[in-house]
Amino acid sequence: MASTTTVQANRASAEDVRRVLGDIDTAKVLEIMGLRPTALDLEQASMWLAGDTDVFGAGQPLPPTAGSIVAILTADEEDEP
Repeated sequence: MASTTTVQANRASAEDVRRVLGDIDTAKVLEIMGLRPTALDLEQASMWLAGDTDVFGAGQPLPPTAGSIVAILTADEEDEP
């Protein structure tokens, strides 16, 4: 089992969020940071948003935290007519 220090060291920073996901507004960065994502979560969300869904395997869902990140980033798209 990973120690608390190891788990915290794997958490992504706000800088990581912007580096991986691009220039997104501060409110979304804060919402994503509230999920306590890892760098892997950010990478998975980025791949999904880029349309690289095949890397997860046929029929495999997006992991939960990455899925939440995608939902945050696409929420505005769902509001548009």
